[in-house]
Amino acid sequence: MSAGRDHAPLEEQIGQWRAYLRRRRAINGPDVEELEAHLRDQLGALTQAGLVEDEAFLVAVKRMGSLDALSREFAREHSERLWKQLVIAPDGDAARETVTHTETLVVCALAASAALAIKIPALFGLQLGDDADQPFYARNASFFVLPFLTGYFVWKRGMDLRHCIWLAVPLIAAVAVVNTVPFTRGSDTEALSALHLPIALWLVVGIACAGGRWFEGGGRMDFVRFSGELFIYYVLIALGGGVLTAFTMMMFAAIGLKPEWIAEDWLIPCGAMGAVIVGSWLVEAKQSVIENMAPVLTRLFTPLFTIVLLVFLATMAWTGRPIDIQRNVLIAFDLLLVLVVGLVLYSASARDPEAPPNLFDGLQLLLIMSALVVDAVALAAIASRISEFGFTPNRVAALGENLILLVNLAWSAWLYAAFLRVGKQFRALEAWQTTYLPVYSIWAALVVVLFPPLFAYA
Repeated sequence: MSAGRDHAPLEEQIGQWRAYLRRRRAINGPDVEELEAHLRDQLGALTQAGLVEDEAFLVAVKRMGSLDALSREFAREHSERLWKQLVIAPDGDAARETVTHTETLVVCALAASAALAIKIPALFGLQLGDDADQPFYARNASFFVLPFLTGYFVWKRGMDLRHCIWLAVPLIAAVAVVNTVPFTRGSDTEALSALHLPIALWLVVGIACAGGRWFEGGGRMDFVRFSGELFIYYVLIALGGGVLTAFTMMMFAAIGLKPEWIAEDWLIPCGAMGAVIVGSWLVEAKQSVIENMAPVLTRLFTPLFTIVLLVFLATMAWTGRPIDIQRNVLIAFDLLLVLVVGLVLYSASARDPEAPPNLFDGLQLLLIMSALVVDAVALAAIASRISEFGFTPNRVAALGENLILLVNLAWSAWLYAAFLRVGKQFRALEAWQTTYLPVYSIWAALVVVLFPPLFAYA
């Protein structure tokens, strides 16, 4: 293709797509007009998310491929330019190149700010490696990076001052709450606050990421995709950072120096903060390409987690051994159930909602049912522990979290079963999952704000 045709105006590209479909229209396929309406809906969401028009067109046609075989064929014939458009500014497109360079500078500045923010407390005598100062760093870890990430999305989405104020209020309030509460040293409520605060504030990031589309289902689902892809990128960056740290220590050790302080005081903490911003930028920049990882990952890990849960339940039934409810065990079980919910969410974000039920949907339902049984067993054990030894912050927090997960899993199982049984639209399950997202952040905020006074800051 020529360069001029590659970068034709949006309406011309849509016209090419429409003409292609009309030339090769399948006899029983849906109307071209209906497909074009779907395409334009996708284009609107993608351009609002920050993609330029020609990139949005290619991604939208890719997504339309799941609705119509000819769209998929058109996508294959016309998407070879996608990588170039995502990575390299076209020749003569100075405006886009300027935007790309500007965003790179903004991201680098925010990442450097987040990396340096974690060192600011050291100016006041608080040392990251000092056991006495660890509670302070644990409580405030969110504030070293999430305000900068929120700022990135505010800039990226072009949000106005009113939205900025609404986003700043919960961040400022959270700083005040966790740093003025008179926690007892080493208390359970302090540990719970440190664990739950990032979950509560992640909702603020989500609202900024959605860019004013939070109350639209598509905005929340885009944030689900972003969260999953960010986790993937962050792990990859962390692995690379581990290699960098190892080689740094080896080189300094080779000349007789002790390099542990470089890794412990600078490379690891600063890198951990800056990587969140860089990873988010990579997700935004490559979202249209990397989103294909979603179906691959869900299809890989769904059967694995299903097998693990089924084997666990069978072993517990065979041996008759109950769950030992200790804090670390509760955290591990809750993380397992959260991962299952995450797989369901990720699967919903990657699935064509108009496609009929298939074998993988049945496997998803089996995974949800297995997690539901595990959650019920854990709840029974928690309730037994509370009736025998009374209420503690950890038990109440675990009880609330497992009840929240139980509601999500139970209704998800019901909707999935209805989808498989009578072929109801998959959008009902997708809407349930995205509507339920704020519940986790609201519960986490309650743990941070109410638990310390309720349990006398112990």
